[in-house]
Amino acid sequence: MEPGPEPVVALDAAKLGLTGHDTAWPETQWWQRYGDSQLNALMDEALANSPSMTAAQARLAKANAAVSTARAPLLPRVDANYSLTREHLSSDYIYPAPLGGSVVSENRLELDFSYELDFWGKNRSRLQSAVSEREAATADVQAARNMLASATVRAYLNLQNAFAQRDVLKRVIAQRADVLSLTQGRYGAGLDTQVEVKQAESSLAAGRVELTQTETTLAQLRNQVAALTGAGPQRGQSLVAVDLTAPAGTVPTDIPLDLLGHRPDVVASRWRAEAAQSAIDTAKAEFYPNINLTAFAGFQALGTGNLLGAAARTAGIGPAITLPIFHGGELNANLAGRRADADLAVSDYNQAVLDAVHQVADALDGLRLLEQERAQQHQAREAIEAAYELAVNRYKAGLGNYITVLIAQTGVLTQARMDTDLRIRAYQLDANLANALGGGYALATNPIH
Repeated sequence: MEPGPEPVVALDAAKLGLTGHDTAWPETQWWQRYGDSQLNALMDEALANSPSMTAAQARLAKANAAVSTARAPLLPRVDANYSLTREHLSSDYIYPAPLGGSVVSENRLELDFSYELDFWGKNRSRLQSAVSEREAATADVQAARNMLASATVRAYLNLQNAFAQRDVLKRVIAQRADVLSLTQGRYGAGLDTQVEVKQAESSLAAGRVELTQTETTLAQLRNQVAALTGAGPQRGQSLVAVDLTAPAGTVPTDIPLDLLGHRPDVVASRWRAEAAQSAIDTAKAEFYPNINLTAFAGFQALGTGNLLGAAARTAGIGPAITLPIFHGGELNANLAGRRADADLAVSDYNQAVLDAVHQVADALDGLRLLEQERAQQHQAREAIEAAYELAVNRYKAGLGNYITVLIAQTGVLTQARMDTDLRIRAYQLDANLANALGGGYALATNPIH
């Protein structure tokens, strides 16, 4: 057995700045905080109908079957065998007359027993690896659930944002139509030229183009939400704009140390690292003797009439020992491969930890700065609306020109869109934090072997 390189070491969570303070972890149905029955119904449908969830459940069932397969070698094996052979016995061999030269039926009816004495723990480590893989698959189910929930909520919020953007554009189009009417009146009075009229017509037409583009986005988002729920496009057509309830709760000040036990993707990666380590133990045990205890008991006779008689009884017991001596480097190569698998699994675990910490940090920073951004956006919105009103009033009074109104119009649309985006962003950041904190997952107790 060749010594291997230094294995990859798992990250120390404390060195990443994780702290041990208490945190209000999200509930498994965290989206219900938004008070939206339409969203709640969509989430129920998605979790029940999505192919990603059925695929995760199928992988878990496969992992459970693998555990049963790995447990089987730890128990004795019993097989029932019956064989019938029609044979012509040679008269020039060991059989005396009248058997020699005759055709007989050789019958054998036995129970065969075998049991591998797992002195080196090969089968036990295989079982442990399978159990770890099963626990990883269990965590994967929750990870798939979180991914589906996050994607569905994100798509739904984008849809609600598109509804709000459509309302913004309708209000802006109404404003531009009023300005066009005003410009046409000024043109009739000889105060403006056809240039201003055409500019106002172009601005109104551009707003209608943007409204059509928003309608296209709405249709696509309806289809996306419907697909995430496992339904056809008609499901998306029934969705309407709603007023969401602002989520309540305190934003954590730091990233909690318990995060690693609440993230199913991190937990799954850790279980796979443990499974890979158990596979190393299995590969090491391959270098040692394999000892099987075999036995049989039954009947053996020439001819069927005597098969079940007392004289036809037969039995035997004995060990079977196999010691690997020369396999052309196969065992060392297998061990090296398992060590590489373990390093890869630990590296995947470390990356999952870094991704989890990164996602939580991004969500926390976004939520901390949200109120400041809201205040600044409110000031910008009020200022541009006041500027637009002044520009229009001056234009009506003949003191201003259309260019000033057009510039103010553009600013109103920009700020109105930003204001709408910011309202939805509050929910998006809250949803991101709920998902980053594990979506209500909690690490189960240690598995029973």
